[in-house]
Amino acid sequence: MKIRFLFICIAALFLFSCEEDNEKRLIQQQKEVAKKEEIFKKIDKAWRFRAMNLETSSQNLVKDWAEWRLFLTELQQKPTSSIGAFQKKSKNLTQKADALLNSIPQSLSSPEFKSRFTVLLNNFRSLELYIHLDAIPEKKVIDLISDINLQLASIELQINELIRKQLIPMEQGEADMIRMLDTSRAVRETPKNLD
Repeated sequence: MKIRFLFICIAALFLFSCEEDNEKRLIQQQKEVAKKEEIFKKIDKAWRFRAMNLETSSQNLVKDWAEWRLFLTELQQKPTSSIGAFQKKSKNLTQKADALLNSIPQSLSSPEFKSRFTVLLNNFRSLELYIHLDAIPEKKVIDLISDINLQLASIELQINELIRKQLIPMEQGEADMIRMLDTSRAVRETPKNLD
């Protein structure tokens, strides 16, 4: 009888402790869901990328650049369903930014553009990294979105500036001076035979 009573007490204690653990786990899961929902709301609110407003003459410079158009289209499509959608979108944007860097047209292939596109790609890679973490640092994600918008503005300004520079007419003799400054055209000295 004592053994039966002891067994019932142990079983009741065990069941009570299991119920308590289940309640704690349930409360913990609810807290995690609420935290993820709050992070989702913050990222959803901040996920706004600036539109590129190129001048009409600048648009002619990039009109045949297919990767540019695909990138801008991907950039303007905002995910809305979950953090997973933001993770997928950040991965797609990283791939599109990488394609941009690898396909810069000859007319834009200068160190200034390449460095701006490299910074843009690195920002998208960082965004992808942070948004795929288990504990998403929403402040860093929001800061990266701001940095990406600044970089997009920088690229836009650089493209517009390039067009303005091309519209400046050359002065008389300027082409000859530029040609003379080209060190690759310099006359090379040939060693004289000392025979």
